[in-house]
Amino acid sequence: MSADRTGRSEMVILTGNSYPELAENISSRIKPLGECRVYKKSDKETHVEIRESVRSKDVFIIQTGSTKDPNDNLMELMIMSYACKTSCAKNIIGVLPYLPYSKQSKQKKRGCIAMKLVAQMLVKAGLTHLITVDLHQKEIQGFFDIPVDNLRASSFLLDYIQQQIPDWRNSVIVARTPNQAKRVTGFAERLKLNIAVIHGCQDGEIESEEADGRNSPPPSSNMDNPIASMSKRRSVFTIPSLALGSNVLVKGKLPMDVVGDVGGRIAIMVEDMIDDVAGLCQAADILCDRGAYKVYALATHALFTNDAPSLIEESQISEVVVTNTVPHEFAKLQCSKIKTVDISLLLSEAIRRIHNQESMSYLFRNVEAND
Repeated sequence: MSADRTGRSEMVILTGNSYPELAENISSRIKPLGECRVYKKSDKETHVEIRESVRSKDVFIIQTGSTKDPNDNLMELMIMSYACKTSCAKNIIGVLPYLPYSKQSKQKKRGCIAMKLVAQMLVKAGLTHLITVDLHQKEIQGFFDIPVDNLRASSFLLDYIQQQIPDWRNSVIVARTPNQAKRVTGFAERLKLNIAVIHGCQDGEIESEEADGRNSPPPSSNMDNPIASMSKRRSVFTIPSLALGSNVLVKGKLPMDVVGDVGGRIAIMVEDMIDDVAGLCQAADILCDRGAYKVYALATHALFTNDAPSLIEESQISEVVVTNTVPHEFAKLQCSKIKTVDISLLLSEAIRRIHNQESMSYLFRNVEAND
């Protein structure tokens, strides 16, 4: 039998190779990890061996994304899911604290929405439910044909602000871009603080779109006689003149500046992920120039790449506070300013509630960052 006395299916918790330490922290509050081996042979193909029965059981697979091998992380998850599917598991729930490819959720130039492809592959592999934390865009949930629980790490970060930042009431919550204003507003309202917004272009942010041909107004190689240059193309439509006068204003980017008062205050930048460390350090410089005497950076996902630890160590940022959704132990050894908040409690409680068929709404309202 694969059910307890209440009629619920038994639970099995498995993990891949992406973040074993996080999986241990999560399972320590529920039940020991199941026996599963994920490895590669000399041909570099991923192999999975599940060494216990999963028939008619609820299988939770803990596998986050990492900056080292995101493709391997996904492939391991899909093969594990398919192995459970073909072994007649009742439910297969993927626990992905950080969902790889979530930044590729919008069409850019002649690319594609890679996140939708990843979502379809995960569902096809056998997942029946997905648990994740702070998606880059909430609309990503619509790419999946299965239930998605997008948990929030904000309660843990808010708790860190109130307990670990001295004089936090003299702070201002900062959005590094106007697009992040909505996120920081939620933090500011719960802390009863003001907000500030950095707007303008960071150095090196502008990408050349001339080769793409989609910028507006489009460039013309023959501005003196644009109709002559376009008449060589065959078209069933009449193309209007694109001749531009000398007074046309070309769309451009403003230099970085701060909207809001940060003078004599602690500036706390809030983001969903830290991947552009150079831009983060530049934003800290702007805030210090405007009078902020301390700068903190808080984020859910720590995507530290390349020389990120050294850039943070040399910057004017006092602390970078992140959760442990992504492994970053090596970065912490290189930079003393990186602090980690453990959110394994949130994930273990989500697993328990889903298995027991309890409401998840509590996790979106009243999660406290204490054990």
